[in-house]
Amino acid sequence: MSLKNFQKTNDFNEIVYGRRSIKTYDPSVEISREEMTQILEEASTAPSSINMQPWRFLVIDTNEGKEKLAPLARFNKEKVLQASAVIAIFGDMKNIEYAEEIYGKAVELGYMPQEVKDYQLNAFKPYYETMPAEAMRDIVLLDAGLVSMQLMLVARAHGYDTNPIGGYEKDQIAEAYGLDKERFLPVMLLTIGKAASEGFTSYRLPVDTTTTWA
Repeated sequence: MSLKNFQKTNDFNEIVYGRRSIKTYDPSVEISREEMTQILEEASTAPSSINMQPWRFLVIDTNEGKEKLAPLARFNKEKVLQASAVIAIFGDMKNIEYAEEIYGKAVELGYMPQEVKDYQLNAFKPYYETMPAEAMRDIVLLDAGLVSMQLMLVARAHGYDTNPIGGYEKDQIAEAYGLDKERFLPVMLLTIGKAASEGFTSYRLPVDTTTTWA
């Protein structure tokens, strides 16, 4: 892949096989909030448990925001400062609060009849509202992982590069940006921008090693 020639693409093979975890970015490249909103909307078509969409995005795209994040990013400080933006992905432990809006809008748009909405909300809402924190944590981590991978692929389709980061001060990031740390579970940071160097190709285990047939 030529860094300077890569543009928006719908080529599935280019998106999937060309994706790399990028370590250095061109700091002069900006992503408009309009385009970032589009990227997040496309990523948010990822599947989620009972369609609760528990992912929450904190887009850090100002110099002030990145400077605040840098000391929390440990050995990823330079990536954070160089990237066009850093998307902090959280899981909302109280995502059930949006059930009525999600299912009500589905009825309004003709995606489901009213009786299906009523049946489903009556079936799972009490369960979600009383679910132990550890079980909810498992759900939001799974769903946030799904949206994160889709976000990386969507970003690449838009012509940008990404790098997922798990090494940062997860116990401090929510409060640093005024979020409720009891409600919003940190999942990962995702740097996004234009690569300043090509990422490394990595070896992947063969399917025979990772797969069991039954």
